[in-house]
Amino acid sequence: MTRIRNHPMAALSVLVLGLFMTLLDLTIVNIAIPSILDGLHASLDQVLWVLNAYSLLYAVLLITSARLGDIYGPRNVFAVGVVIFTIASGFSALAQDPTQLIVSRALQGLGAAVLAPQGLPLMMSLFPVDRRGGVFAIYGTVSGLAVIAGPTVGGFLVSHFGWRSIFTVNLPIGVLTVVLAFLMIPDLRPGRRHRLDLIGVALATAGLLGVIYGLIEGQRYDWGTVTGFVTIPEMIGAGIVLLAFFLYYQSRRQGSEPLLSFEIFKDRNFMLASVVISVMGFAILGLYLPLTIYLQSVLGLSAIDAGLTIAVQPLVTMFASGVAAGISQKISGKYLLMPGLLALALGSGYIDWAAHVNSGRWDFLPGLILSGLGMGCIWIPLFSVGTRDLPAHLAGVASGVINTIQELGGVLASAVVGAFLQNRLALALHDRAVAASGQLPQQYRAQLVDGFSNASHTGFEVGAGQTGAGLSLPPQIAAIAHSVFTNAFVDAMHPTLVLPIAALVLAAAAATFIRTRRAATAMEEREAAVA
Repeated sequence: MTRIRNHPMAALSVLVLGLFMTLLDLTIVNIAIPSILDGLHASLDQVLWVLNAYSLLYAVLLITSARLGDIYGPRNVFAVGVVIFTIASGFSALAQDPTQLIVSRALQGLGAAVLAPQGLPLMMSLFPVDRRGGVFAIYGTVSGLAVIAGPTVGGFLVSHFGWRSIFTVNLPIGVLTVVLAFLMIPDLRPGRRHRLDLIGVALATAGLLGVIYGLIEGQRYDWGTVTGFVTIPEMIGAGIVLLAFFLYYQSRRQGSEPLLSFEIFKDRNFMLASVVISVMGFAILGLYLPLTIYLQSVLGLSAIDAGLTIAVQPLVTMFASGVAAGISQKISGKYLLMPGLLALALGSGYIDWAAHVNSGRWDFLPGLILSGLGMGCIWIPLFSVGTRDLPAHLAGVASGVINTIQELGGVLASAVVGAFLQNRLALALHDRAVAASGQLPQQYRAQLVDGFSNASHTGFEVGAGQTGAGLSLPPQIAAIAHSVFTNAFVDAMHPTLVLPIAALVLAAAAATFIRTRRAATAMEEREAAVA
């Protein structure tokens, strides 16, 4: 048993199992939203919070849980996170109303936040630098498998066993993961005792909570008043002030036990990798938020068909990651990262160009393949280069920072891309409705134009077959209304996808400043000579 526990690949397999469970659950829940709406008689806003409660707790607590791994050992904290996640899955399966499900999902987010940052410090301790590329390739492959399996496994479970089964499937996986964690992962502890910076935890948690909650809920409240005198801008502003005070407080504690060690920011490659990973969080959600709506609302695909259409990209990413892992052993990861980011941008641009009202689901195949190849060339060098020069004792805080900023990038994309898409859609609906009203009898013209012009205030309806404005019209006229909506959505989608594409190009430009191993060695030699 000791030989198994000391085998790095055995430990990696357990970490991967925990990662697969959390990612699979996330993608499965997305596919089960319509069934949850019906099963719990929930409103759309409540179901959105089933997703957002998870994201909110996850993003807010990553830095703190990474620090807990430094104190109590990443193996032990990982196991605690799996236990919390598994118990929360059971509560989710037993939920009798939307509120219970939202609370259970928040608890799942807590469990995911506790376990997620523990993988990186364990890998940095168990694997030498020259083997980490292959390790990150395994992580990328498993992530791709989870994304692919989500729509198919979720569709099967929901269709045959109901929506509750998407949570009960986590119970045996969670129990197995906890048992294997104690059998196969070594208990790596720091050489000295650490203390938790409770004031830093409070400031970081409150600051991130204000910013992330404000970004998630901003569109719902029209970026105005939430309740009483509290507004979304005030909430975000207060969060930013608290985070600024957190950084000031941490600067005063660098000589003792800070929650956030500023030493990691002295590494140029880590800083640039952090920028790129935040852009990736923004770009991935910024691309797939409009695309998944388009596939179902405009092309009329089912949720499973839409998921399988997009699954080409993670499937290509899986195979590209294996190739990139081998290449990264021979050349600097910088020279994989830059073309990977540009390939992802070009593939996304092709998808944007190919999106029309009458497009076929396979018209996007070249763009999905190209973006998948790009993605496969990004994650491995990104983590390899970003952590290459970091000492092992900083792995925990580095993992917390990387995971947090990636999640912030996704939340920012949800707010910015979502708001921009809705703004462009409101304008396009009005223009298309005015243009199409000439085809209608006089008594329906004003209803069509007014309905679409006010859609942004009454709520967009974006399900398959919807008009986008909830209009009650005769069948032959409803077809015209649906045509207005589909054409308007495509009009709005084209400029919206430019945002993540532009962000990827800027990230590729930032990656040019990453230091190669040879350049870093030369600089160290010069510094040593000067000393």
